[in-house]
This record gives sequence, C-alpha cells and structure tokens, in this order.
Amino acid sequence: MNIGAAAKASGLSAKMIRHYESIGLLPPGVRGDNGYRRYSARDLDTLRFVRHARELGFPLETIRHLLSLWQDQHRSSADVKTLALAQVAELDRRIADLTRMRDAIAALAMRCHGDERPECPILEELRDGSGAAHCCSAG
Repeated sequence: MNIGAAAKASGLSAKMIRHYESIGLLPPGVRGDNGYRRYSARDLDTLRFVRHARELGFPLETIRHLLSLWQDQHRSSADVKTLALAQVAELDRRIADLTRMRDAIAALAMRCHGDERPECPILEELRDGSGAAHCCSAG
C-alpha cells in the first residue's frame, strides 16, 4: 500500500510516518517503479504498534526499545515489564504534578472574588509567584 493508505490504516498521518522513518523507528518504505513508498502488512503492524505506544505516553527511545523487544523472539518478558513499570512510575509522577497544579489553581480561584473589582489574587500570584502556585517545578 502507498503512504496515504498506510496512514489511513494505521491512524497516523503521512507526515508522522515519514518522521518515524527519518528517526529510524520504521524502515523507509520500499519505492515502487513510480517512486512512491510502498508499505507491507508488517510495516502497518509496526506503525500501529508505535501509535499505540505513543497513545500510552511512551517516549520515542522507549518505543525504539519496545520495538526491538517485539521483534526479538528470544526476548525476556521481564525486560518488557520493566519498561512498562518505568512508564507507570513516570505517569504517576506527572499525575502528582498535575494534581498539585490543579489544587494550586483551585485555591487561587477560591481566593478571587470574581466580581467587578480589579483586585485579583490569581494575577497577583502569577506576578509574585510567592504562594500557592509554587506547588511544583516550573516548566
């Protein structure tokens, strides 16, 4: 299939497929006589694998490692589990950061009168950075 059909079947854009080829997650599509890339069923499986891994938030380097494990019939499932648990830990860290941010913003919103007055503790905190918004590292 051509890149357009592969994009549709995998749920990725043609641009993302080209990007994944350029960084080596997917071997470049074999060129047909017409010069267009051609993708096999195996390529489509790889594209779906990458898409699903990205949907789960795995970083590209981890996906590269997962792909190599997927293609290795002599792999140890312990290696795969280690990568998955590392991703769970990273997601837990991000959830905790997001929860702290949400709580800080909610606390600021509770202090704001939300009326016609110009005074606003939300804007003051954003300017000063001295209170609730210092819940987590700046990013």
